[in-house]
Amino acid sequence: PDTARVVRGGGEVEIAVDEVVEGDIISVRPGERIPVDGEVLTGTSAIDESMLTGESVPVRKQVGSQVIGGTINRTGAFQFRVTAVGDASVLSRIVRLMRDAQGSRAPIQRLADRISGIFVPIVMQVAIVTFVVWFIGAEGAPVVRGFAAAVAVLIIACPCAMGLAVPTALMVATGRGAQAGVLIKGGEALQRAGDVTAVVLDKTGTVTEGRPAVTDLESLGRTEDELLAMLAALESASEHPLAEAIMRRARERGIPVGPVTEFEAVPGRGAIGRVAGQEVRAGNAALLEEAGISVEPLRHQADNLASRARTPVYVAIDGALAGLLAIADPIRSTSRVAVARMREAGLHVVMLTGDNERTARAVARIAGIEAVVAGVLPEGKVAEVQRLQAAGYVVAMVGDGVNDAPAMAQADVGIAVGSGTDIAVEASDVTLMRPDLDGVTSAIGLSRAAMRTMRQNLFWAFVYNVVGIPVAAGVLYPVAGILLSPILASAAMALSSVSVVSNSLRLRSASLALPRASGRRRSSSSRRGGPSGHAAVTADGAGAGNVEPPLAWGR
Repeated sequence: PDTARVVRGGGEVEIAVDEVVEGDIISVRPGERIPVDGEVLTGTSAIDESMLTGESVPVRKQVGSQVIGGTINRTGAFQFRVTAVGDASVLSRIVRLMRDAQGSRAPIQRLADRISGIFVPIVMQVAIVTFVVWFIGAEGAPVVRGFAAAVAVLIIACPCAMGLAVPTALMVATGRGAQAGVLIKGGEALQRAGDVTAVVLDKTGTVTEGRPAVTDLESLGRTEDELLAMLAALESASEHPLAEAIMRRARERGIPVGPVTEFEAVPGRGAIGRVAGQEVRAGNAALLEEAGISVEPLRHQADNLASRARTPVYVAIDGALAGLLAIADPIRSTSRVAVARMREAGLHVVMLTGDNERTARAVARIAGIEAVVAGVLPEGKVAEVQRLQAAGYVVAMVGDGVNDAPAMAQADVGIAVGSGTDIAVEASDVTLMRPDLDGVTSAIGLSRAAMRTMRQNLFWAFVYNVVGIPVAAGVLYPVAGILLSPILASAAMALSSVSVVSNSLRLRSASLALPRASGRRRSSSSRRGGPSGHAAVTADGAGAGNVEPPLAWGR
């Protein structure tokens, strides 16, 4: 929209969208298009985000939910605080990604450019030879016939089809991807995605929903509210989904959240900071044990929670064990189906997590994932990606957090879930606008369809020139009396370009589903060793007991 309704001085003022700044309060009514990005302060509604995600079902928004500029408010009225305007907005970032992708060059384009660089001088020489042969051998009007044949060669050999073969397919493919909620950053990423043979998945926020909730809390020497207040203050500086769960529980209990200083996020382990002058540590056992804090008094309870697919989080205050809480994170409803499709397509699927082995094993079994590397830090994720690459796999790393960014940068293709952190999105080659793993198979399927189309275009351009140039030069004239005039040569040249563009446009309706593989390249069920001493387990080893809805952790 061109204008926005801003709350100022107790009333609403309509101003140009260009004048809106971060921190402004915007009022939106049913049926209106949301002008800028923000966070809902009051009210609830259902928002049509189909322009971004392709999903036709409106998304429910409530206090604390993020809204995106350009989407449509369907039902309720609400107010939101502006968090991003102009180039910082989600829509602007998508437009920028699309522009960069469509302006980039796939490696296969460089091949076409090299061929064109050799092809043009050869055609010039063929045209000269054609003129000379006709000038010498023609019975009547040798100059006219020679000139016409030489011009026909130059026209029919105009490398338009070859020049259009890759860019048109790239442009249509990136548009088709955006329509499906898959943003590809460039031609190189599009080409590499089709070669992927192994998919590495982060757990929290990727396989799981990334919306964990506190399920259990045990305090030593303090009330539960006192412990929760310290934890909420510490986690107020963190972006991790587990921190969000702790903050949400504190708000539900009406517990005030104080400030934190000297905050440090320790990827794969937890967080450290000072609250009210006291050092607070929250995370896995390794975070506390490295500071000489024993977790044995709560080890048994933590193991029980982990066996029920809950994530135990230890808490220490001023060097003493202070409590334990458990956090649950449901698996995304689409994860199991998406993983099954990957496996049917012959892809090797691995889940990496900083979580403990028991929780990771339960999540993997429910999601149908073949192999798990548990208890792994960010550098361990990088090592696992390197190990797979050394084994001959082309690796795609899918993640959403800061701790996934190094592995995504190391992988052949980095895929970020759209709800992920800015660092993860920046490190990725592909961004999924919908937070589900179906987008992974769509990205690979789109890449394979695009590369197939590019090869078809290049093949057609090659065959057209191999057949067309000799005919234009007059090789059939002595045998069949066939000679192309420059007018017919120009028509043939235009037809070849139209054919290439038409073939590229077929990608707009191409299926992005991956075909079933006739055989698996390598079974992962025998893998037992993970890199750097981390626990590597298989889903089949989860045990025979009943498992509750899978809940997960992993910083």
